[in-house]
Amino acid sequence: MRLSMKGFVKHLTVAGVVALGLSSQVAFADDEALSKVYHVYVDGEHVGIVENKDVVENHIAEKISGHQDENDFTYTVNEEIDYVTETVFSSKVDNQEVIDYLDEELTIAVEAQALEIGDEVVGYFAEKELAEQVIQEYKEKYVSADVLEKIDNDSEEESEPLSVGESHIIDVSLTEEVSIKDKKVSDDEILTVEEGITLLEKGTLENKKHVVDAGDVLGSIASQYDLSLDKLLELNEDLTEDSVIKIGDELNVTAYEPYVEVVVTEEKLDEEEIAYQTEVEESEDMYKGEEEVKQEGENGTVETHYRMEKVNGKTVDMEVLDENVTEEPTNKVIVKGTKVVSSRGSGELDWPAVGGSISSHVGERWGSYHKGIDIAGVSDRSILAADNGTVSSAGWDNGGYGNKIVIDHNNGYRTIYAHLSSIDVSSGQTVEKGQKIGVMGTTGFSTGIHLHFEVYKDGSLENPADHF
Repeated sequence: MRLSMKGFVKHLTVAGVVALGLSSQVAFADDEALSKVYHVYVDGEHVGIVENKDVVENHIAEKISGHQDENDFTYTVNEEIDYVTETVFSSKVDNQEVIDYLDEELTIAVEAQALEIGDEVVGYFAEKELAEQVIQEYKEKYVSADVLEKIDNDSEEESEPLSVGESHIIDVSLTEEVSIKDKKVSDDEILTVEEGITLLEKGTLENKKHVVDAGDVLGSIASQYDLSLDKLLELNEDLTEDSVIKIGDELNVTAYEPYVEVVVTEEKLDEEEIAYQTEVEESEDMYKGEEEVKQEGENGTVETHYRMEKVNGKTVDMEVLDENVTEEPTNKVIVKGTKVVSSRGSGELDWPAVGGSISSHVGERWGSYHKGIDIAGVSDRSILAADNGTVSSAGWDNGGYGNKIVIDHNNGYRTIYAHLSSIDVSSGQTVEKGQKIGVMGTTGFSTGIHLHFEVYKDGSLENPADHF
């Protein structure tokens, strides 16, 4: 029998039992002397006889009412109570004896709802609706209530076409089967909705393996899994506090794994850039090491339709359903020079300026010896390399030359270019005869814009004018 203050569910097995020998004497019996009694059985065990079932039921109702006042749970008794009816001439009942037994042996329980995930009971709830609310609110941690309702209502309808930047959740499911079953439990086992959600989030403790990575020590591994060092050593009997662990070692640990995970299937349409490619063209008209941009690159765009699967908020799978290129990319084109300049000069020097004439020769001048020639009156202030060679130095000179370039022609000749306003080459660079190396100026000890030009052969000064 299940009894509760919200309406007893009476499990009654009635069997009409007539005392042995009654059939042979019934013709002589006085009908008014017969009476009914009730044999009471608790979980199949005979515990006594009562004159009326109300004796038992009223007592149980009173026993339950003491608990009912404490909360709104639906109470019952754990045990199954059955009755067998017997019609007798003289009743031998002991109501008190049965009541005393029931007081001693009956236990009160809550008619609860067990929330089962897979084959495991997660917890017990006072009402089915509360267990369902736990699952609902657990899902709502990853999907809004509106979306869940829409999925339930529109399960047979096709989703509307996506616009760029939009996404639709098309399905929400759980990784394990969830069921809710009737169960009698003690009231201290009943969970609230909040406790149920916390339990689902925390999960259940399971054994796992930790693979040692760079920087791992026993203490950090224990902290990672909320274990004490002693507990970690207990799980790994071959280890001590002083053990040295190596990368790749496997340690036994315990970690909480969720009872169930929420799987969200989502589709989205994104517009993404298609990166342009870079093409390289070669040119014999440009020196090796030189390059120029022939065409700037521009990214294209593509609309990509994705289907994603998220488990407890983390994307675990992504599939491209469709792609539509809306704008093709424009490749960048770079031209690179292949022309190789010999660093060895021909020995024949060219005029190092664009036009102009010698304004001052080699020789004594103003009380000192002038080592080169000065060139002025040019139509273009570009300074040109007199022959192929390697730039030995390029920069400021504190000896009065100002901005100065020195070129070693790798054939015994060396030329110097001084008083430049700017320098276009750097030390170590190979230059070609006639290549612009700087701009004429008046830096250093100079009385006007001109080029001071010197020539050396095997270390000895020569008159540049002899070469033109």
